[in-house]
Amino acid sequence: MFDAYLDIETTGLSPRNAEITVIGIYLVKNQRHRLVQITGHEVTAYNLREALAGVRAIYTYNGSRFDLPFIHDALGVDLWRAADHHDLMYDCWRCNLRGGLKRVEEQLGIPRRLKGITGWDAVKLWWRYQEYDDREALATLLEYNKEDVVNLKTLRERLQTAD
Repeated sequence: MFDAYLDIETTGLSPRNAEITVIGIYLVKNQRHRLVQITGHEVTAYNLREALAGVRAIYTYNGSRFDLPFIHDALGVDLWRAADHHDLMYDCWRCNLRGGLKRVEEQLGIPRRLKGITGWDAVKLWWRYQEYDDREALATLLEYNKEDVVNLKTLRERLQTAD
């Protein structure tokens, strides 16, 4: 059974008037790991379920309030039932680590290759890709998402050593 570190990128904050552009999933089992990124038209319930086959636990940051509800509303997939869900944001709060994921990473010294990119930048990167077929924008967006999900694993490890 795998652990999955999950993060989504979207065109907005509400599934009523926005869409999921990227679902990033970092699958880890012992020393084996694999990155799955579902993008654009490939963002479907079927592809998400396939990617999460064999997952016992899903780790997110603010996923209880954003990622999982957005996925449920947009795709009809209830990830709370698919696997155990653990929102690392609440563990951070218990350790007096506040702010978004990037802010918490800074506080813990977790490095990031792409510095200064925000969720709003992720939206703009997606639209640059969509409107101008800007492959560099897509590559940057995917790297940003990759750093999010890989750093979730690092965050979980740091929090475990803090206990």
